[in-house]
Amino acid sequence: MRLLVTRRLPDRVIEAAAARFDLVLRDRTSPLSAEELRDSLRDFDVILPTLGDRYQADVFADVPKPRARLLANFGVGYNHIDVAAARAAGLAVTNTPGAVTDATADIALALILMTARRLGEGERMVRAGKWEGWHPVQMLGAHVTGKTVGILGFGRIGKAIARRCHFGFGMQVVYHNRSTVAADFPARQVDMATAMAADVVVAAVPGGPATRHLVDARALAAMKRTGIFVNISRGDVVDEAALIEALQAGRIAGAGLDVYEFEPEVPAALRAMENVTLLPHLGTACLEVREAMGMMAVDNLIAFAEGRDLPNLIAP
Repeated sequence: MRLLVTRRLPDRVIEAAAARFDLVLRDRTSPLSAEELRDSLRDFDVILPTLGDRYQADVFADVPKPRARLLANFGVGYNHIDVAAARAAGLAVTNTPGAVTDATADIALALILMTARRLGEGERMVRAGKWEGWHPVQMLGAHVTGKTVGILGFGRIGKAIARRCHFGFGMQVVYHNRSTVAADFPARQVDMATAMAADVVVAAVPGGPATRHLVDARALAAMKRTGIFVNISRGDVVDEAALIEALQAGRIAGAGLDVYEFEPEVPAALRAMENVTLLPHLGTACLEVREAMGMMAVDNLIAFAEGRDLPNLIAP
């Protein structure tokens, strides 16, 4: 089977894929162009895409009889793929759940601490040669221990974040989830407004039409003026313009972001604010994690080639 890998992956993953498939590696960092998306469906049996490779309904409409039969997505999030349109065109879609959980939860905690304790601002001060030495009221931030965290989305990653907050920092945990879900540690399921009113709010919901702009102006209005908002889910979960307005007006205290609505574009307004921590989508950026994600995608490809059930098939 002819396989397209749309972006460079760790060497171990490329070697494993090359051992089983006629592999073509697109050795670039940018997402597939409109033309490349359509050509990939015509020219390959299976495809290993990733974030930004926008296999949307119009792409499938332009290739009514695709050669490709599987999109083995590299990543747990798949809002860049229209799964229903893919299935209608005869393609299965898989993802890589589980492999990303701990690394993404760790980034959420990093963003909480960086924003609350003004760590990015402090580092910039030191690097600029502006630090004049310690004094008792310099760069006072927000204490995290014992505060309340509101988690939006209580799946694998949401639960992992909540555990770190509760057991690591003694935080009280409330969470909002579309369906009823239980926790095996002290945590309480609440409505959206209550979760948004926590001292720290972390968005950990999956991307897609159902969660686009979940955090909008109305949701942000429920936050405390001292509240900190963190997003490690998908950029379009947040109405970025509404978030900027809330920050500029002082209606919330700060934000920590690893993802952006129009990624890789980061608005100048966010870049200008010292109370906002900005990371370049580092949620899973550890070699062992990216290797695990890649090997999971390869496992899905091999299962497909061998006619077996797909381990991580995304349900319609």
